[in-house]
Amino acid sequence: MNRFKNKVVVITGGASGIGKAAVEKFALEGAAVAIWDVNQVQGKELELILLNEGLIARFIKVNTAIIEEVQTANNEVLLQFGKIDVLINNAGITRDASLQKMTAEQWQQVMDVNLTGVFNCTKTISPTMIQNNFGRIINTSSIVGLHGNYGQGNYAATKAGIIALTKTWARELGKYNITVNAVAPGFIDTDMIKTIPEKVIAMMTEKVPLKKLGTAEDVANAYAFLASNEAQFISGAVLSVDGGLTI
Repeated sequence: MNRFKNKVVVITGGASGIGKAAVEKFALEGAAVAIWDVNQVQGKELELILLNEGLIARFIKVNTAIIEEVQTANNEVLLQFGKIDVLINNAGITRDASLQKMTAEQWQQVMDVNLTGVFNCTKTISPTMIQNNFGRIINTSSIVGLHGNYGQGNYAATKAGIIALTKTWARELGKYNITVNAVAPGFIDTDMIKTIPEKVIAMMTEKVPLKKLGTAEDVANAYAFLASNEAQFISGAVLSVDGGLTI
């Protein structure tokens, strides 16, 4: 399939996990993909792999929490590819602790990346989409943003905020033929999960009606659907990719 031929896609946090799966998905479907990440080693390695496969990719080291870095990266993408059609705000971090144990630094770190970073990228890239009267913006929320989770007050707050931003921006940008949607992953089998004890993973899996964890590719497929022409009349939506966990 070449659903994204001649499209330019920016994916934040694209060097690993769900972001990497999304980079591979869009590149294989014909897009020119800009990989934005703070991890230069993983990012350059992924870029090289894709280029060797004859695909179009460019890694740019960028901390999305710093708007000047976002602006520089945006200019580099526009200089090389001339436009940006799709923005996937995938980058995110966790600094888990319960209310009484959470430090101000842990709170602020998560706010800076998960919420301010999304604002920085969307604020910077959306003018190009407005000018071209076309855009697809996809924000990564979480089931935690819908229902909360013990020890993740900072993370849950940012992911709930992502949903509010998604609905607000869908209203603001719709007149420019720009859709804005969110994806809310559930328990996804990534490197982050590998730090959790097996018995806890088993308990998590048992709670999912489909009795399995999701894959990074499952989330990447949701991104691709929302960025495609098939979803051109979907905006302001939150698509849960959780195996039915939130039923």
